[in-house]
Amino acid sequence: MNETPQIRDDASPLPPTPAELVRIEAQALLELATRLEGPHLDTFNRVATLLTQTAQSGHRVILTGVGKSGLIARKIAATLVSTGTAAQFLHPSEALHGDLGILTPGDVLLALSYSGETEELLRLLPILPRLGVTLVSICGCDTSSLASAATLTLDVSVSREACSHQLAPTASTTAMLALGDALALDVSRRLDFQPHDFAELHPGGTLGRRLSTVRQLMKSGDALPQISASTKMPQIIHEMSTKRLGMTTVLAGTKLLGVLSDGDLRRLLERNGPHAFHKTAAEIMNPHPRTIAPEPFATDALALMEQHKITALVVTEDGTPTTPVLGVLHLHDLWEFTPHK
Repeated sequence: MNETPQIRDDASPLPPTPAELVRIEAQALLELATRLEGPHLDTFNRVATLLTQTAQSGHRVILTGVGKSGLIARKIAATLVSTGTAAQFLHPSEALHGDLGILTPGDVLLALSYSGETEELLRLLPILPRLGVTLVSICGCDTSSLASAATLTLDVSVSREACSHQLAPTASTTAMLALGDALALDVSRRLDFQPHDFAELHPGGTLGRRLSTVRQLMKSGDALPQISASTKMPQIIHEMSTKRLGMTTVLAGTKLLGVLSDGDLRRLLERNGPHAFHKTAAEIMNPHPRTIAPEPFATDALALMEQHKITALVVTEDGTPTTPVLGVLHLHDLWEFTPHK
């Protein structure tokens, strides 16, 4: 006997699709952006000013939170540090067992809690005034205990979570993360944090290599290919082959006279045949080579090479051909870390 097929109750809602879940979180960000364009911009600016002054006075921003909010707090702390603001994460439970010692007068404690009623955070509140620490909260409820105790509160309230049961922090933590990023970057701008400062804090990995300067990558000293104006073809070829850059500088001491590339030599041999071997560097060099200063980043040097369709730049003291030569930067020095198009 066939079983009676079960009929689905069409009145029950369909589960949200992955795209709909993402849109819920995107909507939370749009709501946050709207508040920051209007009524909450003043509070954001006041918090950013406070954090900027804290950093300028040599004090730190200490972030704290529990659970998912704690994870977001860790990330915001990392972003602050990497963009020039001294920051550190403090777990509230550890704080209650001795780690409050990291807080010093003048620091700012940035506490994250969507409800604003997280027990571990509330237990810290009576202690903070005695430590001379300013409390700033990131909350979804501006009437909560945490928000009420804070000097300033940033609102991350959302109309709903992506979780269908409205239990798992999803849209709310996304809003916290975006607000923390905005705060970190705004403070970085106020501190006039520059690309070279970023480079000093990110020496490792692909990002660090991209932020290397010309000086750090150039060939100099014994690795610098160099000949004099009177050098003839056999010695020119020997120098270019030995240094393996496919080119050589032509120098008078440290003064740049010109450059020669393997392409220049090939074209000369095609035109003059065996007679080319009697030529001197002064007769065949390019007297107007492209130069660069030692301070620009590798990506700037690559852009210059691509613009002029060349594979090497001569590095001089101020980037002009009239100042002493410091080294040579070759395209091969840039390939391993420059993003491919």
